[in-house]
Amino acid sequence: MKVVLFCGGLGTRLREYSENIPKPMVPIGYRPILWHVMKYYAHYGHKDFILCLGYKADAIKNYFLHYDECSSNDFVLSQGGKDVQLLHTDIHDWTITFVDSGVHSTIGQRLKAVEKYLEGEDIFFANYSDGLTDFPLPDLINHHRAHQRIASFLCVKPGQTLHVVSTLSDDIVSDIQPVHNTGLWINGGFFIFNQEIFKFIWDGEELVEEPFHRLIKEQQLVACKYNGFWACMDTFKDRQMLEDLYSSDQAPWAVWQRKLR
Repeated sequence: MKVVLFCGGLGTRLREYSENIPKPMVPIGYRPILWHVMKYYAHYGHKDFILCLGYKADAIKNYFLHYDECSSNDFVLSQGGKDVQLLHTDIHDWTITFVDSGVHSTIGQRLKAVEKYLEGEDIFFANYSDGLTDFPLPDLINHHRAHQRIASFLCVKPGQTLHVVSTLSDDIVSDIQPVHNTGLWINGGFFIFNQEIFKFIWDGEELVEEPFHRLIKEQQLVACKYNGFWACMDTFKDRQMLEDLYSSDQAPWAVWQRKLR
């Protein structure tokens, strides 16, 4: 299955980085978060990627054009540096299609921009480039196929530090609860779409807003609920949390490392 990744946003809440590099290139450890998302899919055998580029697209293109395998793999150096023998590789069997989908395009427009590269794909993945999880991907595929609907996505609990507030008509607070106690679920990305999805996306639209509501009306949208690890790198604080997990060898999303431990 091909994997469409939305990589064109401005990332304004990560301004510490986004003024110089696009949000998907913000690093976690040795590699940008985009690489971590791609590595997750590749671990499960899905290595044909379509990148929907926009803001600072050249930074993403140049990163992969000049990809250095040695940064995150063991290797043997000999002959005074003239010969480098890699002991492991990352992306040698990946196929990556780079598509400029517009700097100010919506997610729906970005998906429509790559429709022609998905011809012949009965179903395909799509995702943001800033979300990470340890959810077993084959289970998501099985969930989608079992429901026989046009679209499905991972449904997760929001951040543990948030609180939901209820008020009376005069703004007096009647209740305040940690968000994880309220039964609230949010869109976690990690979409699976049938080809029919393109019939529900009209020009200039977002993906989750208008098209998803059309799917809901026809009962063609399914949520796969997950209580395990999921995180989105929206702010500098989020980035630091992910960096701390990775640097301490406790990154749940790094499913490709489990066989090495």
